[in-house]
Amino acid sequence: MSNACGVDFGTSNSTIGFHRPGQSALLALEDSKPTLPSVVFFNADDNAVSFGRAALTDYLAGHEGRLMRSLKSLLGTSLIDGQTEVQGRALSFRDLLAQFLRELKRRAEHSAGRGFTQAVFGRPVHFVDDDAKADKLAESTLLDIARSAGFSDIAFQYEPIAAAFDYESSIAREELVLIVDIGGGTSDFSLVRLSPQRASRQERRDDILATAGVHIGGTDFDKYLNLSCAMPLLGLGTRLINNNEVPSSTYFNLATWHTINFAYTQKVWRELQDVYRDARERDKLARLLKLIEQRDGHWLALKMEEGKIALSGAERTELHLDRLAADLRLVVHRASFDSAIGHLVDSVASTVDGLLRNAGVNAAAIDTVFFTGGSSGVQLLRQKISALLPSARRVEGDLFGSIGAGLALDAVRKFG
Repeated sequence: MSNACGVDFGTSNSTIGFHRPGQSALLALEDSKPTLPSVVFFNADDNAVSFGRAALTDYLAGHEGRLMRSLKSLLGTSLIDGQTEVQGRALSFRDLLAQFLRELKRRAEHSAGRGFTQAVFGRPVHFVDDDAKADKLAESTLLDIARSAGFSDIAFQYEPIAAAFDYESSIAREELVLIVDIGGGTSDFSLVRLSPQRASRQERRDDILATAGVHIGGTDFDKYLNLSCAMPLLGLGTRLINNNEVPSSTYFNLATWHTINFAYTQKVWRELQDVYRDARERDKLARLLKLIEQRDGHWLALKMEEGKIALSGAERTELHLDRLAADLRLVVHRASFDSAIGHLVDSVASTVDGLLRNAGVNAAAIDTVFFTGGSSGVQLLRQKISALLPSARRVEGDLFGSIGAGLALDAVRKFG
């Protein structure tokens, strides 16, 4: 068994894979589960820090403190060099990410019964779209953070390539496969030639026909579902007495995971008091003020994520928004969800179409479309991609585990 591991540090969930012949590669990280939600909660009541599901439980229980989620989304943005205040002290976002990775590493080592200093980290095809310099900087930043978390030898692998390696371990003949990885923050694609014979090769560069990616993922679907269906209940799109629209910046911050805390400043509170006085529909602005006063932005975002997941398997869902009002229920239909995210899905489908054209491969030549990533269950997205490849077989991998398992296989190749 190798001492090297594969680290899938995800926007929404993280895993660590460790190649163990005859056993699952994914290590148990929380409550015997292989995923650790990429969440940190700084509990002001107990002056403690919790991670993953425990962090969400502490937050939803009403403890005072700061919840931080979608940590990976900070990479490639100017925010990564900033800081926030937690428990009365300044904490840099780089240190925040290192703190989470350190905990992820600790849990994996406890589960495996051995230390890990060598690791292959998954990375999106593009941390930053259409900016190679910024993309390289984001990878370099993650490298520095991973080292500060205790990893010494680090390599990177594109996440969809890692998923391809996992799928390859289950096939009996050669296939030309389009890997579709829809994660929390990015959508990534690889066109790869796979076979049991090719799997034994150390160098796989010639088997990768094309890669592509776009900075759109599950948290973006959550965001636009929130803006379309929930935020109007809080006053988005309503008018002031002078007939101007209520300013939208706070709504966008509340709908975006890594900017939710920006809505809780004293400056924003004072501005919203003025908006409330001039609002035509004060009852809706009152809900917004209540949400901000109770710091329930993350709770509402979790409700939207819950709705997105439910709509992957149902035509409608009902969300109980009891923290805004005791009897408030929001019924969301899949058609409304599809309308809200249609422009995002079109961009994702366009990226796939561009990959096929750049690779010079006819759609009919592709044997299999392999779906992975937690947000690949969104029906509109599957329909759009499947329409581009009507003759290809559709296979669903482990939506949360394929990348980590593939990274574990790659870690053996790279580090022995």
